[in-house]
Amino acid sequence: MGTAATECAWCGNTFGEGAARLAGRTRCSLCGAATTDPLPTAEELDAAYGDWYRPDGERRFSFAGDAILRFTRGRLAGRIDQISPAGPVLDVGAGDGTLIDELQARGREATGLERGSGRADFRDEPLSAIDGQWAAVIFWHSLEHLPDPGDAIREAARLLGSGGIIAVAVPNNDSIQARAFGDRWLHLDLPRHLVHLSADSLEDGLRQAGFEIERVSFARAGQIVIGWLHGLVGKLPGQPNLYQALRRRQARIAPQSAGKRAYALVAAVALLPFAALAGIAEIIMRRAGTVYIEARHV
Repeated sequence: MGTAATECAWCGNTFGEGAARLAGRTRCSLCGAATTDPLPTAEELDAAYGDWYRPDGERRFSFAGDAILRFTRGRLAGRIDQISPAGPVLDVGAGDGTLIDELQARGREATGLERGSGRADFRDEPLSAIDGQWAAVIFWHSLEHLPDPGDAIREAARLLGSGGIIAVAVPNNDSIQARAFGDRWLHLDLPRHLVHLSADSLEDGLRQAGFEIERVSFARAGQIVIGWLHGLVGKLPGQPNLYQALRRRQARIAPQSAGKRAYALVAAVALLPFAALAGIAEIIMRRAGTVYIEARHV
């Protein structure tokens, strides 16, 4: 068991009587972000990112899951190439490198940060060890995985020249689906997610680090419908785990029987129209399950 969190991972505020103690996390009374509590040990995090999480050379998702991820990364690469000044791009938490590949295909020099990767264009180092001047720094659903996310934003500001772009996509802790599913919300993802941000807390932190917000999107960060769908399916008798059912056999945290997988998938098909409508409503209300922000270093 890790140690109790005593301060906010986002703003550094010391938790006092005003902090909200929730299951597995504590919400800061100052900035509204939540910190995973207790903080997992290095051994617990290693176990949470086992061989199943991203199997080497293997697809993670059944059906069109991986193809959808490649498509969204391609759109993001085009967007970053369009809005950022000339220069190299740094992708923090680059995963399997799909975004890096798409940027390089557009003629951009791009480097990924990812632990344990053997790619020549990846570095297994903390952001604080990176030097040079960069045109853009990307945190695509990676900021929430970092133990010091507030410091990571300040490090990004250090690396970006005037006019450089930071692009961040994170789960939205103030979304309707987060409120609807509570401790069983898919994007809570304990203990891998160490900080839980709202759109407002993310914007405030970026401004304090010297960034000027240029775009806030409640659609571009994706993973909205799956948040609803996983939550709705999980409310059925037996609490089937749709997310694990969608992953390929070698990419599941634990074996899943064919019957349980079929139950989750059939239920998902039936509930998909409701999840899609809920996702659209969230976007219109600007309280979607994820949020994407572009900001420029001033």
